[in-house]
Amino acid sequence: MFAALGGVVEIGAVNGTGTWDLAEASVGAFLAPRGEDIARIMAAVRTLGRFDDTVMAISDELGYLREHPVETPFMLLWSAGIAWDPESADDLAYLADPSVVRRMCRMGADLQLVNLVDALVTAGIAAGVDAEEGGDLAAGVIRIACELVGHAGRSAPDGVFRMWRVARLPDTLRPDSGAPGSGKAGYRAYDAELERLLAPV
Repeated sequence: MFAALGGVVEIGAVNGTGTWDLAEASVGAFLAPRGEDIARIMAAVRTLGRFDDTVMAISDELGYLREHPVETPFMLLWSAGIAWDPESADDLAYLADPSVVRRMCRMGADLQLVNLVDALVTAGIAAGVDAEEGGDLAAGVIRIACELVGHAGRSAPDGVFRMWRVARLPDTLRPDSGAPGSGKAGYRAYDAELERLLAPV
């Protein structure tokens, strides 16, 4: 969960430059006016996972929510290496090209937002937070995270929810999956609640 949030923040900082030049990205400057949003996300994460101070300290230890350089290897990580060109393994300069960085931001935003939804829902189910309360908290985080990642509304909460649903739920909910019945019921309940909140008919 904390890594996905870190990806969202770094991608948002890079998108916020408008140039997709990693040297221009400042995580600290990006986060400074967004302190209330980050506090709301962290409060929801704490509640959904029923995490204590020790677990919540992980986010500080990772350092994603304070000033640090946004580096090419992390952009490649957030985007699952889709932009990796094995033919260019000896010269990685192409990964710093703004058009490639912008592409990694787009892919990374999609992937990290879906990872964040999945982590939120899984934490809520594991902690026994009912779908109505947990769905409301998760929906709030998703809305804020979509704003954080930026880039002119390209990532909308309903689209992120639908991507999560098709990417993660089929394997979990199919009859022969190893997920316990209670887990499957939890995912179904959260799916229904998130649909009600984020993608109503």
